[in-house]
Amino acid sequence: MSKEKQTQVLPDFDWDKAEDKGFGTGYSAADRTRFEEMYETTISPVQEKEVVKGVVVGITDREVILNIGFKSDGIVSSNEFRDLPALKIGDEVEVYVENQEDAQGQLVLSRKKAKVITAWDNIQKSFDEDVVIDANVKRRTKGGLIVDIFGIEAFLPGSQIDVKPIRDFDIFVGKRMEVKVVKINYANDNVVVSHKILIEKDLEAQRQQILNNLEKGQVLEGVIKNMTNFGVFIDLGGVDGLLHITDISWGRINHPSDLLALDQKLNVVVLDFDEEKKRISLGLKQLQSHPWDSLSEDIQVGSKVTGRIVNVADYGAFLEIKPGVEGLIHVSEMSWSQHLRNPQEFMNVNDEINAVVLTLDRQERKMSLGIKQLTEDPWTQGSLKDKYAIGTRHKGVVRNLTNFGLFIELEEGIDGLVHVSDLSWTKKIKHPSDFVKVNDELEVVVLELDADNRRLALGHKQLEENPWDTFETIFAVGSVHRSTIVAKGDKFATLELPYGIEGIAAVKNLTKEDGTVAEVGESLDFTVLEFLKDEKKIVLTHSKVKPSAAPAAEEKKEEKAAKPANTSPAKNTSNNTESSAKEGEKSTFGDLSVLSALKEQFEETERKGKKVAKKDDETEE
Repeated sequence: MSKEKQTQVLPDFDWDKAEDKGFGTGYSAADRTRFEEMYETTISPVQEKEVVKGVVVGITDREVILNIGFKSDGIVSSNEFRDLPALKIGDEVEVYVENQEDAQGQLVLSRKKAKVITAWDNIQKSFDEDVVIDANVKRRTKGGLIVDIFGIEAFLPGSQIDVKPIRDFDIFVGKRMEVKVVKINYANDNVVVSHKILIEKDLEAQRQQILNNLEKGQVLEGVIKNMTNFGVFIDLGGVDGLLHITDISWGRINHPSDLLALDQKLNVVVLDFDEEKKRISLGLKQLQSHPWDSLSEDIQVGSKVTGRIVNVADYGAFLEIKPGVEGLIHVSEMSWSQHLRNPQEFMNVNDEINAVVLTLDRQERKMSLGIKQLTEDPWTQGSLKDKYAIGTRHKGVVRNLTNFGLFIELEEGIDGLVHVSDLSWTKKIKHPSDFVKVNDELEVVVLELDADNRRLALGHKQLEENPWDTFETIFAVGSVHRSTIVAKGDKFATLELPYGIEGIAAVKNLTKEDGTVAEVGESLDFTVLEFLKDEKKIVLTHSKVKPSAAPAAEEKKEEKAAKPANTSPAKNTSNNTESSAKEGEKSTFGDLSVLSALKEQFEETERKGKKVAKKDDETEE
């Protein structure tokens, strides 16, 4: 029985087929076509540089094996799956095909690149379709926050976090926030998102409702969201309004922070509304009565008031009597002086001073004040006529120069004019600046006083006697004097005469004995042709000088100088011009007598010297 069981019948073996060694050549054409169709259905078409889905078919300590439907499986480093700690076989993930077959014949895949490409695709799709994205705030950066969207870091500017300014960004770190993509820059891999745009859409309906119901004079509640030097911006519940600094208080303030603070709630009134530009002007002080309405009736023109300086300008200062009630103190009302100065020389901001009300208009709410009125007007002083009597001498400060003279301040409020012709007896001064400068101190004599018209005429040259009274005798017509030519024109030449005065001579009268014409710098004898005292002018000539004229003139002067000088003190009187001329003459003759005495002394010494020499000669003989 056992032998029968072991016997098996085998089919006939086709040795022809076994001898054909070609691979796959044993199939018919129909079988080959059927097998190829079956094989193609098991393999997916895979292109390089694209993202495909793969199934995890194996996991090791270092690698994850994925089947993407290709002829071979791909291997991805397990480091790229750190964000999927629960990854298991059978899970489906997206990968990026880097290479279908490398040098070792392996399919090269990358999940990291797949995540980046997918993330950018999602970002672009969210931007195109205006989709809201959930973002995770990772950290704070300069000017805003860094958030994570689809695994890509995006920038959330501080101005796009909320409709109101955010002063502390740290409170958002680690939190989730809904955002929208507002800008994509592929060149720099930069994405900008906004959370504010979502809030604004929620507030749009509320804002439109507020704008539709907005009216001038309407009182609204708001919150201060921003503060600047010129005012504050107030959030009225989705729409902003500007509260200008001038509408915060009836009084003067330097900055809104003096009275207000950020995030402060307050009631404001609508002053104006521009529907096209959506601008709302608000007021706070308008909710209170104007301080001028409660100004005491006791304050009238002439009343004395006390207040604080709140502003100093070039033209004056503002004195605050009470918050919201100010008066202007013009610079001309600060001092009796006629010369306007900087108001800061008199007062500074926050100074407490007294003033007098000059004008008052309660309807226009204007008031002008003065502080010089607190002291007596110097022109109305009873002692003015005695203090500044004609002929009295004073010292003052030069305050202003003009073409015709200069103004001197003798005391605060008392100014006098010194005409240019009253500066010097001998010098021809074309402009006062040639003689004196502003702020110089100058001594003067009172020539005329008109208290009613506040006019005071002064002179400087009158401090000395008029030398022309003396010159009239020295430079008499026909007298000869040694003079120097200092300038020469087409018709006349200017001469420097003794005592520092000037004379003139016609060019035709400069001819010398040898026929040549004298030039500038030469010193010659000149004869006086004319002496014009009132015009302070002396006309001379050189051509008509005779040899005997000079000694005769010198002899005549010596005779005059030999006369005893009157040493009695000169009397200062403005009514007797003749006496003044005589006094000048005596003073000059006194000086000449000294010269004459010196001359006689020299001659006496010379005579004595000759006598001694004669005696010596006789002794030698």
